[in-house]
Amino acid sequence: MRKRAAFALFSAVAALAGFATPGAYGDETQTDVQMSDVTFDGGKNIVVGLYAKTITVSGTFTHPSGIQDADFVLWRGPDGANPYETYDDRIVSDQYYSHADCVASSATTSTCSQTISLEPDWKYGGTALTNAHAGTWKVSAQGVANDDSWTQSASYTTTRLQRDSKLTVNAGPEPIAKGKTLTVTGKLTRADWDNLDYRGYTNQPVKLQFRKAGTTTYTTVKTVYTSSTGNLTTTLPASEDGYWRWNFAGTSTTPAVKATGDFVDVQ
Repeated sequence: MRKRAAFALFSAVAALAGFATPGAYGDETQTDVQMSDVTFDGGKNIVVGLYAKTITVSGTFTHPSGIQDADFVLWRGPDGANPYETYDDRIVSDQYYSHADCVASSATTSTCSQTISLEPDWKYGGTALTNAHAGTWKVSAQGVANDDSWTQSASYTTTRLQRDSKLTVNAGPEPIAKGKTLTVTGKLTRADWDNLDYRGYTNQPVKLQFRKAGTTTYTTVKTVYTSSTGNLTTTLPASEDGYWRWNFAGTSTTPAVKATGDFVDVQ
């Protein structure tokens, strides 16, 4: 990479890390390099369990001289002790930082993509994901032309980093006589990046839903809150054959999840 382009890319990340003036956090179009269609992991939320997950961020860049390089960085702030935190897949001065691969579609336009590996258990001396990392992150994007002109948007878009969730259900006894008390239990857990296991998600509203045998649609019967360990339990009179499940709508840090329906034979 040319020195001037490398300096521009470094300056952009340095600005996000808090080493520049406050104005650097806004969008900064330096030249006529055009940037569009920046998407992070296809526009989906990033859901990470207990193992590394690699996602792709990409964008289209156009300039009369052609495109030489691009860069994308996850960042957020301020949050107190670490006011401007960046996340990427190569360590440079305690920041995660790398460059994109650009493929030209014409003499003036390239599509540039970059992979980022998010790891709860970082084995190579970097900073692992912690529970505190879950939430909304901003995406900085920058493109560099062959004549060394460049453009940068510090907050082109946002993405949401979430802790993977699991939900179970068990309805019984089975079979059960009509009118007898049916007990439906379950558990809502999510990835704990601090301890590298799944732990109960406390005090969350979860819908109990029922689907009559021979039909395709679930209907919400009631809402139950999880216990301090993520457990769910409720009772109701058995009425007819069908499937019971729990349905969690999700939060900003945890994705929605539905349990697989548990069939109960009512006699």
